[in-house]
Amino acid sequence: MELFTAACVFNEPVILRGLDDSEVRTTRKEDFDDKTKEFVEIFQEFSQLYRSTDANYGVGDYDTWAQLLVSMGNPDREATGSDTRFEITASRADWLRGNGYRLVGRYLYDPPGSTLDKEIKPGELQTIFDAGLRVFPIYQDNARRLSDFTYSQGYQHALNAHDLATQYGFNRGTTIYFAVDYDAQQWEIDGHPEGIVTYFNGVVAGLASRGKKYFHGVYGSRNVCINVTRRTGARFSFVSGMSWGFSGNLGYPLPANWAMNQIKEFKVVNGSDTFDLDRDVWRTGTEPGVRSVNDSAGPADTFIAYVSRLYNHAVAYKAENGVGTNASRLVMEYIRHEKYNGIAWWWLANSYDGDFVEYCNSRGESVQESFTDPITGYDLDATHMMATANGFLENSDPGDKGTATGGDVAGWGGDIMTFWADWRNSEEEYASPRAFCEAKLAVPGTVSSFGFTDMVEDADGYLLAKHVAGGGTVVGWMNDHYENGGGLTRFRDHFDRRFQTTAKARSACRDILLGGDDVTIDLALLKLITGAGAALPGDYILLPGGGDKFDSFCQGFADRQLSLIGLENSLAGRYRQNLKTFREQAAARGDAKGVQS
Repeated sequence: MELFTAACVFNEPVILRGLDDSEVRTTRKEDFDDKTKEFVEIFQEFSQLYRSTDANYGVGDYDTWAQLLVSMGNPDREATGSDTRFEITASRADWLRGNGYRLVGRYLYDPPGSTLDKEIKPGELQTIFDAGLRVFPIYQDNARRLSDFTYSQGYQHALNAHDLATQYGFNRGTTIYFAVDYDAQQWEIDGHPEGIVTYFNGVVAGLASRGKKYFHGVYGSRNVCINVTRRTGARFSFVSGMSWGFSGNLGYPLPANWAMNQIKEFKVVNGSDTFDLDRDVWRTGTEPGVRSVNDSAGPADTFIAYVSRLYNHAVAYKAENGVGTNASRLVMEYIRHEKYNGIAWWWLANSYDGDFVEYCNSRGESVQESFTDPITGYDLDATHMMATANGFLENSDPGDKGTATGGDVAGWGGDIMTFWADWRNSEEEYASPRAFCEAKLAVPGTVSSFGFTDMVEDADGYLLAKHVAGGGTVVGWMNDHYENGGGLTRFRDHFDRRFQTTAKARSACRDILLGGDDVTIDLALLKLITGAGAALPGDYILLPGGGDKFDSFCQGFADRQLSLIGLENSLAGRYRQNLKTFREQAAARGDAKGVQS
């Protein structure tokens, strides 16, 4: 049992899915107690072994042992995903469908000199779709040694991947998986000018220079996927789990954003036909797979159309009822009213117009809680973003950007309070609060009470509020931000307008956590920090060494703001540089939406 529980430790943390995903950890023990059983259940769900309705749920059976000890787990376990270098003909597609596969990965490119002939063939995608299968695109140009990974190579590979994917008709918002097909060590991941992260920074810039039509994913060992996701914002991870001997698969957990785990290569015998196939565990609720091509809709188009309908309802409602409330504010209130209401939100954003809610509901509307961000590919919580916007619209920024007001509680301020409570409850693992911020604060692919998408929603909500306060509309902002590239500089724009300098960002963090002058801030501190069982910062700084640690925490917050700006810099710069060219090219194609498609 000690070996089993030690293996559990090597595979932590695992992710407990729910309203707010959380990390779950364990310890080595001599007995299989209730806490161990709970961890095993979460591990099984996270690894997509079993669900709560399965007989072996919470049991340390063969499949669970295998998944704990080797990255491929049981290679013969159930798997509905696959990938191959071979063309999927009609007979092969029928075989895949008949044997339980629903997703297949295919290559966009075969490098010059290769004899593998692995790129997608004309008509192949339609053959896949006709069989009821989905596909995901892979890009690999050698990618088997460190010298294959430089910034310029990543940039050029992204251009080529974009152009090929466009020729095949892959839709906006598709994730292209760029391969790291060897056991990259940590120093190689970190390296510059040759290095895995450096290469993916080039990929990010290259995709942006073609209009940010596609998102980037990563194929590689667990450690490669974890690092590329955290440091470049990869949308999903395709894990090379069958390479169980890779050091990057030993002692590392599955990435939080894993979508496929490659577990076995085998030869398919289909009558007189044979071809090689990799079995991939396809994780539910992640990579959707492509089921059609040449669609014009973008990731956020449906949500933008929804906001536009609400805005039109708001204009009509105002005219019919003589209501003086800003129409954009009514839209914010409607989207946030179910989840963000009650006395706390009365303090932050005022009450909402219940009559307008009924007006929209009677016209067939309902709250749409999420949408896909066209910039990052991550799903955003629309209710949180609109609640943040509503709060900032009701409350002006402080005159001194180094201080905080109750309006900040609706955005970054409330999130940093919760994050402080999390650090205090994790101090045994993270003695340094600055290290905790570096590891957990708004890091892509990392589960946190102040996660990456939380920061995106905070920044976007703030910027939306400022746009509306300046006389703009929610519809105009949505189109500019999500369709015309405004969101590419969201972190820089948020930082410049709200904090201006790192010193003021650090000072504002101190101010909101210490409270004292604003009743809204004080009430939030009691609810979000004391309510979570943690000491208030004002009390903590009185402890020996408490003041230094508190300052370190606030510095970590300021540091992370700059890191987020760095994450988007190459993305935004290349996009802005070429935006005019994209529009001209799109107009020449007769594309009315220009760069949006």
